Amino acid sequence: MMRQYELVERVQRYKPDVNEALLNKAYVYAMQKHGHQKRASGDPYFSHPLEVAAILTEMHMDEATIAVALLHDTIEDTTATRAEIDELFGPEMGKLVEGLTKLKKLDLVSKKAEQAENLRKLLLAISEDVRVLLVKLADRLHNMRTLHHMREDKRLRIAEETMEIYAPLAGRMGMQGMREELEEIAFRYINPEAHRMVTERLAEMFERSKGVLTEIEKSLSTLFEKYAIKADVTSRQKKPWSVFRKMEAKALSFEQLSDIFGFRVVVDTVPDCYRALGAIHTTWSMVPGRFKDYISTPKQNDYRSIHTTIVGPSRQRVELQIRTQEMNKVAEYGVAAHSIYKDFGSKEAGAKPNGATHQISKETNAYAWLRRTIEQLAEGDNPEDFLENTKLELFQDQVFCFTPKGMLIALPRGATPIDFAYAVHTDVGDSCVGAKVNGRIMPLMTELKNGDEVEIIRSKAQVPPAAWESIVVTGKARSAIRRATKNAIRKQYSGLGMRILERAFERTGKSFTKESLKPVLHRLARKDIEDVLSAVGRGELASADVIKAVFPDYKDERVTAPVPKQKEEGWSRIRNAAGMLFQIPGRSSRRGKDQPKDGAVPIRGVRGDLPVHFAPEGAVPGDRIVGIVQPGSGITIYPIQSPSLTAFDDQPERWIDVRWDIDENNKERFPARVSVTAINAPGSLADIAQVIASNDANIHTLSMVRTAPDFTEMLIDLEVWDVKHLNRLLSQLKENSSVSDARRVNG
Repeated sequence: MMRQYELVERVQRYKPDVNEALLNKAYVYAMQKHGHQKRASGDPYFSHPLEVAAILTEMHMDEATIAVALLHDTIEDTTATRAEIDELFGPEMGKLVEGLTKLKKLDLVSKKAEQAENLRKLLLAISEDVRVLLVKLADRLHNMRTLHHMREDKRLRIAEETMEIYAPLAGRMGMQGMREELEEIAFRYINPEAHRMVTERLAEMFERSKGVLTEIEKSLSTLFEKYAIKADVTSRQKKPWSVFRKMEAKALSFEQLSDIFGFRVVVDTVPDCYRALGAIHTTWSMVPGRFKDYISTPKQNDYRSIHTTIVGPSRQRVELQIRTQEMNKVAEYGVAAHSIYKDFGSKEAGAKPNGATHQISKETNAYAWLRRTIEQLAEGDNPEDFLENTKLELFQDQVFCFTPKGMLIALPRGATPIDFAYAVHTDVGDSCVGAKVNGRIMPLMTELKNGDEVEIIRSKAQVPPAAWESIVVTGKARSAIRRATKNAIRKQYSGLGMRILERAFERTGKSFTKESLKPVLHRLARKDIEDVLSAVGRGELASADVIKAVFPDYKDERVTAPVPKQKEEGWSRIRNAAGMLFQIPGRSSRRGKDQPKDGAVPIRGVRGDLPVHFAPEGAVPGDRIVGIVQPGSGITIYPIQSPSLTAFDDQPERWIDVRWDIDENNKERFPARVSVTAINAPGSLADIAQVIASNDANIHTLSMVRTAPDFTEMLIDLEVWDVKHLNRLLSQLKENSSVSDARRVNG
């Protein structure tokens, strides 16, 4: 374990006037607070913050950031308090440490909501001070390096979270080296077989290509000497995750990849970059469409470089990156390379106590993007939407478009004019009715290309359609559309949610009032009462979670008995057997003696205690369901998202409150309908049937609904165990080479 003096010496190498007292104080305090705590590896817990600090010294961070790294787990995992940190190290450092502390005390009902709220808190802290990000990424990197000590289930969860959030976040901040290592380790745990295969193939290819790589390096170096350009030429190899991702995205085999190896040319000045480019292009032929100038138009993460691909000395394609030393530093360390530090421990006026240092960050594109994103994503989204939209914003492959006035708008690849409109301003997106691309009116689903000039046509009467959500690719656009759609239907679902909660509370023997929700809004991760009611009405929030939030000590000890067989037939039999979600006109609200105590029909499959039928599209455990009374023939069960239910909107007396009541010891399969678009090729149907069979599902019926020269669309009625089973099956169908699309049909 690193000693105090060793840590100080590391910082002194790049900052000779280091504040030793601050580092020593933080070292001793953190070591005492963590005491005899152990990590999963058996090492002293203090070794973790020490290694996080060491990672930050490699990035040449100031002593305040190093001290925060030493302290980052004290509030969360020891008896340390924010007040104590403030007193010993100053309120600025206390704020940074608190920004790195998870929200354990919020007691949120949903685990997903808890993850989202912790991410929201972290991003808000980062938007105020970028040092929070640097410490958090270093913290995650060390945890990933020691992930093999964790339980297998924990390893997978942490690896997936790293791949979905922290690696892209590092990339967005321009920290490519950090991103690549995080992706590499996460890939190893998420898909070990693919990681092993790609790593072995890359090693084999490198051994075979050593001679060619050396030859190209020499040719390039000789060329630059001829033109009197001082340049450092090095070869580089794509990382395993980057190779695998490209193979997956473009359906390529390993042998079809042409850019596994590339060359980096580092020069002294920007003019030298263009001189080097001119020398290369006048000596070898350029591959059309493979030239990108990120010096004149930097990426949003401040990355600057010239990319080009040539047909090189041995008639093979050679990918080149040309940049300056400064650009190379920014490409590696991102926002950390932009930091300027001012020591407030000196005798200057306004010096801060305890020798703390303060960071002044340049206004980088990456950091400005982060703050804008936080402002956009914090506008009223529920936790699940926030999490989803944040992930969308983190992934990037950009195109650059322009407004008619010449303003540059950077968008993800695949973006549409709708995304462009929302990138300009939310009001522009909400009022968008059409678009001109390069002077021509084009459909709103048109995919934008680099250099497009986009003019948005607006109307005050416009309300963004819900269908736009499936067209856009940016988190901002999706969030705004979803918010507008929710506002439009909020009242409708709010009333339904109110009735559901009233019935749910009544079943528990409790009384429900809107006021009872006010003190627990934070536990439900909703901003107001109407949000709770509409979320329950939409099925996003379970009534049981609301009861748990209002009455934390309540335990549901009811035992559901099967509904007794009724002697009556037809309409009267159904009405007496089921508690109604909506009151039937002319009928007393008092329950019949044979009704279930909770007023809901227990669904036990097709051969149940009531004449129960499923809608043509089926319903499976895990779906939120409703029953529709069919006079004389029983109850038909529909998933709540079925469009067929609109036919009964004006007949509330036919709606029945139903729920699943599955016997785990005697499981049954349930019906579901899927649409599969398959490539017209011999064996395609057999491939699809094999996937279904291998997933323990059963084909009930199959019909071809549309055929074309290249594909066939078929409807398949399946029998599956539950919604997780169905989703897993759909995922594997999509991965099959014979299938271009597979989705569930909801009416």
